[in-house]
Amino acid sequence: MIELRVTLAILAGGRGERMGKAKGLLRVGDQPILSYLLQRFEWQGPTMLVSSPGREHPPGAELFTREVIDPAEGMGPLRGLLTALENATTSMVIMTSVDLPLVQKEQLTWLVEMLQGQPWKLGFMLEQPKYFRPFPSIFAIGAREPIAAHFERGERSLSSLLRLGVVPIEAPAHWPDEVWTNLNEPADLASFQKLTSFRIH
Repeated sequence: MIELRVTLAILAGGRGERMGKAKGLLRVGDQPILSYLLQRFEWQGPTMLVSSPGREHPPGAELFTREVIDPAEGMGPLRGLLTALENATTSMVIMTSVDLPLVQKEQLTWLVEMLQGQPWKLGFMLEQPKYFRPFPSIFAIGAREPIAAHFERGERSLSSLLRLGVVPIEAPAHWPDEVWTNLNEPADLASFQKLTSFRIH
């Protein structure tokens, strides 16, 4: 099974300033959001939680194969991506974020198939007309050194990886818009509640 050779990494190290608390502390119904995501994805390969100093071990962290921690707090999602690549033991790492609760396994496996078909690429990131979607995305383990050098040069945006050779790829048109639901602030929680039968608190 291809999943066994792909690490699923979930970023959960952000401060969540607009949300009012770290997003790794959110709950979906009666369970931590991290356990909700793992149940949703049913990933058969290794799973990795990427957290940051001061926000280690959020509820549900114990369900992951391992938790890794950024070397410093507040370094942004590109550092989280690099942390995942530095600690992965598989040939590919698929990345998503704790604040994308409606990503489905379909999106993850589609990205795996893209990189599996072109394993010489550094990775793939999604885009739609007018939108860049940094997560979910997928990277070959060989992207670790180029991304590390890129980060050391002072690059911090995920979109800058497209200049490095990561390939932008258009998301399939049949994917529902709900996939991109992003929990950035309390108003987003209300929108999420309208789309699901869950209550987040």
